[in-house]
Amino acid sequence: MRIALGLEYDGSAFCGWQTQPGGGSVQDALEAALAQIAGVPLATVCAGRTDAGVHATGQVVHFDSGVERPLTAWVRGVNTFLPPAVAVRWAQEVDPGFHARFSAFGRRYRYLLLNRSQRPGVGHGRIGWYHHPLDETRMQQAAAMLLGEHDFSAFRAADCQARTPVKTLRQANVRRQGEMIVFDFEASAFLHHMVRNLVGSLVYIGQGKHPPQWMAELLVAKDRRHAAPTFAADGLYLVGVCYESRWGLPEPDGGGLL
Repeated sequence: MRIALGLEYDGSAFCGWQTQPGGGSVQDALEAALAQIAGVPLATVCAGRTDAGVHATGQVVHFDSGVERPLTAWVRGVNTFLPPAVAVRWAQEVDPGFHARFSAFGRRYRYLLLNRSQRPGVGHGRIGWYHHPLDETRMQQAAAMLLGEHDFSAFRAADCQARTPVKTLRQANVRRQGEMIVFDFEASAFLHHMVRNLVGSLVYIGQGKHPPQWMAELLVAKDRRHAAPTFAADGLYLVGVCYESRWGLPEPDGGGLL
C-alpha cells in the first residue's frame, strides 16, 4: 500500500531534506522512525527537497509499505521515534498512482523577515533579519512584476539542476505585520535558491538601493550576477503543496505561521 504523510520540521539542525552518507538529514530521521514502526526499511519520496536550514510546515511525502499498520501508527507512533524538531501531522492511504513530487501542481513558500535594528533572540534560526528599515509597498510593487511565466535565470543558483529556468509564478505577495515582513510565493516549481534570491533582491528594493522597476530589468537580463546576494535560509518555510482534489489530501493550512 502507498501512504502519504504531512510533515513539519525545523530545519535549523539538519543538512537539508535529502539523505546523506553520514546521516543528518530530515529524510534520514524520518526513514529511521518509519523503520521502527514497520520493522523493515522504508524509502520515502518528498514533494520539495528543502535545503539546509530551511523549514517546512506543509511538506508531503509518500512511501510504499507491505506491512499494514493503522494510520495512527504512522502519526503518533512515528512521532515517538522522531527528533523533537520533526513531526508527522497526518497520514493517509493513497492510490498507488499518487506521487508526492510528480502529482503536485504547485508549491507554496513563505519567508519571515524581522525588520528591526536588533537581531532576533527567540526567533534565532527560524526567522530572517534585516536591520535597515524596509518599505513593503515598494517591495510589493516589485513582486507584482514577477507574476506569470518568466525566465528566472537571474534568481537561479549556479548548481541548479532544473532542466529549464522558465517557471510560472502564481503568487508573489509582500506584507507587513508589525516588525515582521511576510513574503509569500506560489509556483508550479521553483529553481534552486530561487525564493531566497528573490527575497534578497526585494530587500534591496525595499531599502531603496534600486527602484521597483529593477525587478523587471533583472528578469530581462537573465544574469545571476546582476541580482542581490542569496538571503539567509533561516526564515524560509515550505508551507504547502498543491494537489488535485481527487487525491483526497488535507488542504495546506500554513502550519500556524503569520
